[in-house]
Amino acid sequence: MKILVKDKMQKNYSYETIEPMGKNFAKGFKPDLTPKQMLAMGVFGGKYMTDCQKEFPKDWFTKAKLSPGKKDAKINYFKVNASQSLKIWQEKGWIYANDPRGWFQWYCRYYMGRRIPKEDERQIKRWQKMTRHVRWLQNACRREDIFCRPRQRQALLHWAYDSRKL
Repeated sequence: MKILVKDKMQKNYSYETIEPMGKNFAKGFKPDLTPKQMLAMGVFGGKYMTDCQKEFPKDWFTKAKLSPGKKDAKINYFKVNASQSLKIWQEKGWIYANDPRGWFQWYCRYYMGRRIPKEDERQIKRWQKMTRHVRWLQNACRREDIFCRPRQRQALLHWAYDSRKL
């Protein structure tokens, strides 16, 4: 299926989905959460997906915590800001040109079925590197204390890791 993107950050971009939604992920890439679950929990201060809802399934947004105004950390699941600015991501070279919003946009499109082998490999390696934060949490927090290190937990949530299970 061909998807045409028209939002504030992209005009006239389109991509093909070649895999069924949520299926056939690369070996070793097993996110704990779907984009829909992440949006419902509260990520990125509710601001990340406010202008690009037409690109994704409507049901992703039925319970999504979105901020109509500016970014609001209270919307985040752990009620803290755990995001670096887009400017920093751009300066560090972490942004793929066709996914100008960053990793989560890539993940949403990957989840939808888009595949770009070289970029997928790069993004999956970045996701895998987040396991160091999982280990830090496991070493620093009691299992039942899900609010231990909330900033680190919110950051993991932004990468589709569910730290409530740790």
